[in-house]
Amino acid sequence: MFKTAQVSERGGREVNQDAVWSGSADCCFVWVLADGLGGMGGGELASAAAIGAISSTLCEDLFAMSEAAQLAIKKAQKEHPESASMRTTLVLLVSDGRRAKWMHSGDSRLYRFRLGAPVEQTLDHSVPQMLVLAGKITPAEIRKHPDRNRLLKSLGGAAAEIEMGPGWRDLESGDAFLLASDGFWELVTEREMEAELVRAATVNDWLRGMQLRLMERLVRLDAGEADNYSAIAVWRT
Repeated sequence: MFKTAQVSERGGREVNQDAVWSGSADCCFVWVLADGLGGMGGGELASAAAIGAISSTLCEDLFAMSEAAQLAIKKAQKEHPESASMRTTLVLLVSDGRRAKWMHSGDSRLYRFRLGAPVEQTLDHSVPQMLVLAGKITPAEIRKHPDRNRLLKSLGGAAAEIEMGPGWRDLESGDAFLLASDGFWELVTEREMEAELVRAATVNDWLRGMQLRLMERLVRLDAGEADNYSAIAVWRT
């Protein structure tokens, strides 16, 4: 019913603060990606706590799973007081096999594709995204904006700062989703995601094609500039 491929690499950083996971229970399929915020300290602990909580909760209730992730991060903050400010982004996709819905927090993105073309995309909770909405910059300019890492929402604060998606979306054979951390989508454009999807024979081919484009750009960056990068590719068969 679903084919999944995923990748999570540390890029040029010493620690990979991203985490990805996919699984199912009964008729519930779940895919989740979290990107720990490096500037807050303990980002890898926050993303791991969020993923662990969601994988243990597994249900169709997006709010329940995001709340479980929030509580797990707050618990980790108490257990690691030196990282009491730890935060993480989150993007979560759920399906009952016939339909799908999602939520997100921060600048980790979800893209939905139909007939090989992107039809929906989450909007970042970031300063550059607000500038796009205000008509000050274009969506493409987010990738190089000096404030692109200034987030307006994340998990780990006083309350879970999340945005629910548009609700259930009916699925068709051939529908595809991409969950991606900023380290991935900043180096792979939407046009390239679409191009690789059209030429791919399998979900693994799709992800591999995108990753190759990303790696070509990584070699031109200084080692310290290369962020962690993670993605989950999902095909409805």
